[in-house]
Amino acid sequence: MGVRAIAQMELPPRPELFDFHGVSMVHYFTDNWDNVQNFQARPDDILIATYPKAGTTWVSHMLDLMYFGKSSPERAASVPIYERVPFLEFCVQGMPTGVELADKTTLSPRLIKTHFPVQFVPKSFWEQNCRIIYVARNAKDNVVSYFHFDRMNKVEPEPGDWPSFLQRFQEGKMVFGSWYDHVKGWWEKKKSNPKILYLFYEDLAEDMGCELDRVCNFLGVSLNEEDRSWVKQAVGFDAMKNNSMANYSTIGVMDFKISPFMRKGKVGDWKNHFTVSQNEEFDEQYKLKMADTSLCFRTEI
Repeated sequence: MGVRAIAQMELPPRPELFDFHGVSMVHYFTDNWDNVQNFQARPDDILIATYPKAGTTWVSHMLDLMYFGKSSPERAASVPIYERVPFLEFCVQGMPTGVELADKTTLSPRLIKTHFPVQFVPKSFWEQNCRIIYVARNAKDNVVSYFHFDRMNKVEPEPGDWPSFLQRFQEGKMVFGSWYDHVKGWWEKKKSNPKILYLFYEDLAEDMGCELDRVCNFLGVSLNEEDRSWVKQAVGFDAMKNNSMANYSTIGVMDFKISPFMRKGKVGDWKNHFTVSQNEEFDEQYKLKMADTSLCFRTEI
């Protein structure tokens, strides 16, 4: 299906959340479950994993430019990011599934994205010892971004109002489950798997150059200074927000009249949404839920 057809497609009513193997999901990400679980990873595949709205597209675009930006410049200029970096579990009628897009990718390495909690990742990624980049974002900014995303994204359940959405987030009743379980699950897996690089959204926002170097070192990619500067500029928030091949404006499941896919890209925007009492209550619950982990986040930089 071409970009124009995808941009104009109609969807049925918003999906309902349901429990799927202990994780809240919607059918768009479980309908193709067997094919996803049987997906055959290759040893050089790179999996980009995140909780929703934690920098997935940012890192996807970065890696795509690092590997193919100079050798195939027409690719980044004419192929939308959701085709360049297939969303593995995505299954919406009328569009190619993530598995289909990944299977027909001929470039190497294949870049594939997922929002799965660690226990849902197809076993072939572990068997092939694939490299995985996980990106985590502080809970407060993550929930704000997720709220605005659900307002405009028709493959997500209706978000309701901000207070009820915030409550559901704390209860883990979000698509792809609990933020707490997600970030902690991947953090624990990283401790025993050197093929996982765990990045923080806040570090990317504070010093992209430093994080780009970390990614290059992890992947064994060498960029000269000119290419490094070019990638840094191209993955800047404004550059991506204005790039129709990176900002999801060509996909009809999102209503940009409600909110853009790339809204602010800031650390600390939660302060514009949380009331004092919401913040106090959130902090209280957060301490309890994060008491069993060494994982630390920054909510401002």
